[in-house]
Amino acid sequence: MSVLQALEEKLSKMPAPIRLKDLIRNIRAARTAADERSVVQKELAQIRDLFRDEDSVYRCRNVAKVLYIHMLGYAAHFGQLECLKLIASPRFTDKRIGYLGATLLLDERHDVHLLMTNSMKNDMNHNTQYVVGLSLSCLGSICSPEMSRDLAGEVEKLLKTSNAYIKKKAALCAVRITRKVPELMEMFIPSVRSLLNDKNHGVQLTAVCLVHEMCERSPDTLLHFRKLVPNLVRILKNLIMSGYSPEHDVSGVSDPFLQVKVLQLLRVLGRKDPDASEAMNDILAQVATNTETSKNVGNAILYETVLTIMDINSESGLRVLAVNILGRFLLNNDKNIRYVALNTLLKTVQADMNAVQRHRSTILDCLKDSDISIKKRSVELCFALINASNVRTMVKELIFFLDKADPEFKSYTSSNIFTACDRYSPNKRWHIDTMMRVLTAAGNYVPDDSVSSLIQMISETGSLQAYIVQQLYKALKDDISQQPLAQVSLWCIGEFGDMLVAGVVDEEEPIQVRTYYLPALHVDSLRLKRLTHDPGMTEPLQVSEDDILDLGESLMNATSSSQVTKEYALLAMVKLSARFSPQSLERIKKIVIPYSQSMDMELQQRSVEFGALINTYNHMRAGLLERMPPMEKKDTDKVNNGELTDEQLESREISIPSTQNESKGLLDILGDGDFTAPVNNQPNKSEPMSSGGELLDLLGGLDLSAPPTVAPTIQPMGAPLNSVPNLMDGLDALQPMTTTATMNLMNQNTDLLGGLTNNIGAPSIPPIMAVDKDGLKVEFNFEKEGSAPHVVNITLKATNSTTNPFSSFIFQAAVPKTFQLQLMSPSGDLVPPNNSGAITQLIKVANPQNANLRMRYKFSYSTGGSTVSDQGEVNTFPANMFT
Repeated sequence: MSVLQALEEKLSKMPAPIRLKDLIRNIRAARTAADERSVVQKELAQIRDLFRDEDSVYRCRNVAKVLYIHMLGYAAHFGQLECLKLIASPRFTDKRIGYLGATLLLDERHDVHLLMTNSMKNDMNHNTQYVVGLSLSCLGSICSPEMSRDLAGEVEKLLKTSNAYIKKKAALCAVRITRKVPELMEMFIPSVRSLLNDKNHGVQLTAVCLVHEMCERSPDTLLHFRKLVPNLVRILKNLIMSGYSPEHDVSGVSDPFLQVKVLQLLRVLGRKDPDASEAMNDILAQVATNTETSKNVGNAILYETVLTIMDINSESGLRVLAVNILGRFLLNNDKNIRYVALNTLLKTVQADMNAVQRHRSTILDCLKDSDISIKKRSVELCFALINASNVRTMVKELIFFLDKADPEFKSYTSSNIFTACDRYSPNKRWHIDTMMRVLTAAGNYVPDDSVSSLIQMISETGSLQAYIVQQLYKALKDDISQQPLAQVSLWCIGEFGDMLVAGVVDEEEPIQVRTYYLPALHVDSLRLKRLTHDPGMTEPLQVSEDDILDLGESLMNATSSSQVTKEYALLAMVKLSARFSPQSLERIKKIVIPYSQSMDMELQQRSVEFGALINTYNHMRAGLLERMPPMEKKDTDKVNNGELTDEQLESREISIPSTQNESKGLLDILGDGDFTAPVNNQPNKSEPMSSGGELLDLLGGLDLSAPPTVAPTIQPMGAPLNSVPNLMDGLDALQPMTTTATMNLMNQNTDLLGGLTNNIGAPSIPPIMAVDKDGLKVEFNFEKEGSAPHVVNITLKATNSTTNPFSSFIFQAAVPKTFQLQLMSPSGDLVPPNNSGAITQLIKVANPQNANLRMRYKFSYSTGGSTVSDQGEVNTFPANMFT
């Protein structure tokens, strides 16, 4: 008996495998997960035996069952080779299961899929379109770079066939090949125009997808396909103007899928191109006005239309129309549509603030929505809409929202209200009232940084401190469980408790003098305020020292008080010992001293130190506990188009984050060994400061005796200065001069005023345009350093003439090694559109050897979802800069 006959006899004795539908029935009949696993494992064991015996009769059925088991989540990758055998079979039914199995069980990470390449190439040349379609579908799913290079030629041939069924599948394969191997896209470019002109909508749809993928991958291809904008406009116009077509109609809209894809491609082609944008403005207006909005299909098309309008260089009227469409979305009952509208408005609010402002009331209504995601987007959009003209209304609505908001919103909302009030508050009184209202509404959800920011603001508001401490005292008496409120109140009570006891009236309140006849006797200002205080105003509180101490003691003993709040309370009690009468000192001792036994180390340390201050060092207590001076802001606040006010520029402390690693990276970018990056601005800690060194810093310049390649150490503005250098606030102090340089300076009878007056008659330096590209203009303005003749201050001013804002703007520079360069912090990182604002940055350049200046620069920014970067060199500096 031959081996073949023995095998056939063995197979004939084996029971036939069950069908797929029987396996599904058995698995669904399992009552527990263990029963299901038992059925699956038993079936898999039988299938493995059949695969091992090379059963070709039931191979197709077994592979189908393996695929079903794989979709249930069980390991079934042992069937990969069987799929390859089915693909090589001449029967269509086998090929269908084989390609389906390869699509599910294989991907480009498995080397097994490379064995299919020859079979797929043969099937692509098959005379049956369905076999060709199976091969193309599989290639579009599991294509790897190796398969792309092997089969790209076959796909390119199939793009030119007359069969629409094959062409659309070949186009999708071309999309996959373009993603895997972008350099192969050139062979598909000649076929695209004919695909777009095809009458079959499926072919047009896949062609649009192919063009979109090519444009995203290659800027050169994008320039080439901008010529096709009229073709795409014609396709979109035919879809809008064509009558009813049952083949492509979806809820009364003609082929919405093709419309959406064409709009997405137009968005890519029209970005940063005025000519292409102008060619599509009319059709976008027609789509926006003629699309049916009663169905979700029409809303999808309108949404893509809005995104396209806002992304290209469209007309202002068209942008208003797009924002109005989003406003109508906000009135839709579908929560998904409202969320999409809010999300899109949040992205476009910077591009057209006035158009979005018209829908402010509708956006505020969305705060009342029950959906948490809609609430979140509404809150974010409300804060983006706040400006100086609507801050009162918007903040009032947001506080109403804060009263009833869920806990997850309170921290974010309160923090952003603080920020908005800092930026746009109309007056100090309203600012303070709003802050205290937020404190009581947000409760314990107020962030810690907001507490410190509010304390800093109160310390600066001298004229309202009496009013503030009274209002905070009343709020704290009503509820001592809110920790942020308690901390701010305790700090204010510790600082201004004497005002609270005296009942001082806020000086900013208007004093309405009645007809009192006061004889010639002395009346102090406080008494006059009490006599003339209008009853309609807020009456001062009648608070005694014991009332304040009772409140502080109750806070320290309350179980709801945190350790930080108790620390504030201890500090407030000790400060009050210097504000109140001597009779209250004993009670303050009784409150403070017991905490020297506290289990909390911070409270224990504070109590011991305060006790020593009261008992041992009592003679120093009054001086140490004097009222604190106004605190200064250390952060760089951005207002109005990213620029700083004059007051903020004067008080701002600039930190220079440049390090050696950053300098080396900049030199690598600029790529020239003759250039040097900005110097490190950290002070030289190994060299002690001499007395009077700060004054010499201002009078002197760079140490010219040092080698030109050694960058000087520049003293930061944070170093202590005496009263004379304060006249020069806003300028960075340079390196201290050597003893020899100091003597030379004294011999030349040069002083601070002389250095300043000598600079008055100096010739002005004309500005230059350093960069003018793609709407970005960077202008350099020059000013000589009065006390250092070889130092020039260059003020960089960056503006944006496009309609899209430039965010994350960074400017870097490097100069030859014979120079020293210092880049100060910029005024912001957002360049507003339409030349509505600017970013400024100070650059200090020292030229000890009086050489010609050259500067290499590199800038980068983000706009329209993409990052733009460029570099170059400026060698047109004025000749009289350092003379």
